[in-house]
Amino acid sequence: VPCVIVSLVPPQSCQCLAWKPRSMGVWGAESQHVVAGYSDGTVRVFSVSRTEMELKMHPHAAALTAITYSTDGEMILSGGKDGLVAVSSPRTGMTIHVLADHKGSPITALQCTRKQYHDFGMEGGELWLATSSDRRVSVWASDWLQDKCELLDWLSFPAPAGPEGLDSLPPSLAAFCPWEHGVLVYVGFGMHKEALFYSLRKKQVLRKISLPAFATSLSLSPAAPFMAIGFGDRLLRLQPCPAGDPQDYAGHDDTVHLCRFAPSGRRLLTASHSAVLVWELTGG
Repeated sequence: VPCVIVSLVPPQSCQCLAWKPRSMGVWGAESQHVVAGYSDGTVRVFSVSRTEMELKMHPHAAALTAITYSTDGEMILSGGKDGLVAVSSPRTGMTIHVLADHKGSPITALQCTRKQYHDFGMEGGELWLATSSDRRVSVWASDWLQDKCELLDWLSFPAPAGPEGLDSLPPSLAAFCPWEHGVLVYVGFGMHKEALFYSLRKKQVLRKISLPAFATSLSLSPAAPFMAIGFGDRLLRLQPCPAGDPQDYAGHDDTVHLCRFAPSGRRLLTASHSAVLVWELTGG
């Protein structure tokens, strides 16, 4: 399938992609879709079963750097190299929101999660976050049917001046914590090599976990209190939370630039320059 998708748009480079969440109905082949963001600022939706493009939108003037679906699959959130975040409808092909809060700094991560109606005293059925390379994270409460999108929190993490001779800094990454409600995890270039657990309710960092180096990728297990963290020295770490002895694994040929848990939490996908590894997670 990836080969077919690439061949459909040969002049452009695919920069990011995401699977459409499972619908409430039967999970059949016809319901499988993937959305991809490209270097020309376009967003394309592909049918996996038919191996064809179903929709093309152009919400960005710059290359895309991050993309995701809303939790119900009814909206596509995309972030660009220029720091703009667009919210588009795959049903109509229309872009309904463009947020410029991160303008000027590439978007490095986008994620959505469901929330209770009265969580945090705001209306809406979904929380989502955007992270940019300048170490800023914005958190939003949204009700797409009511055309509401309200800023819940704005985080800015300090860092020293960039080290000499380093062409690019480690990415700024954030993710909602599946096993701890109202908490997000942040990693990035900063004063210390660590993962920060931030409470959206208390508006403060709850705890920190020291890391051997600045992280290059991050994923949180949906099934158990574990984090997968990739590093630039070909190392993959499985970190129990909130405390516990980490497990380190080698096997990559370069920087571990992608970690992604499967929805079941039983498998982990990791990628480096020319290696894609699938890990089977066992034990309690």
